[in-house]
Amino acid sequence: MASTGLLLGWKKNSGGLILAETAQGTSDRLAEWLPLDSLQKNAVLFLHDSVSPTLSLEIDRIDVRPEKGVVKFTFKEHFTGLQVDGATGRVLKKELRTSDLIEKIHDGSVVDHWLRTGNDLFKLIYVTVMGVALLLFTITGFWLWLGPKRLTKGKSPHR
Repeated sequence: MASTGLLLGWKKNSGGLILAETAQGTSDRLAEWLPLDSLQKNAVLFLHDSVSPTLSLEIDRIDVRPEKGVVKFTFKEHFTGLQVDGATGRVLKKELRTSDLIEKIHDGSVVDHWLRTGNDLFKLIYVTVMGVALLLFTITGFWLWLGPKRLTKGKSPHR
């Protein structure tokens, strides 16, 4: 959990290794953009024709970045991401969503993803156990540090 937390903290400063840089579209004016359903059709067509016809086309998130002129599509069943130009509909970048995988490992939901539980049961158990353990280790660590200080306080150094 500590190592994945560290990676997630550095994802935007990883030079594209953990989180891909956002591509630049042709227009940041929403009035010039294609409708969202057309952009989605282009993304899933590209995924099916140029990446793999066996990948699920079910979309998890659509992230609109007007200032960059880009719409990002992420999918529920795999870690492929597509960045599409909002004005032309052209796919600008295909990426492996490494940060999404790391996040799922970090919170334990990767097990629910692989087992297709659909209810995040493993994630809830994992996060509860890890959170309680961290809290207990913090309290007992502080107590172990404080205890000897309390015992030696007030004693003469020559005894």
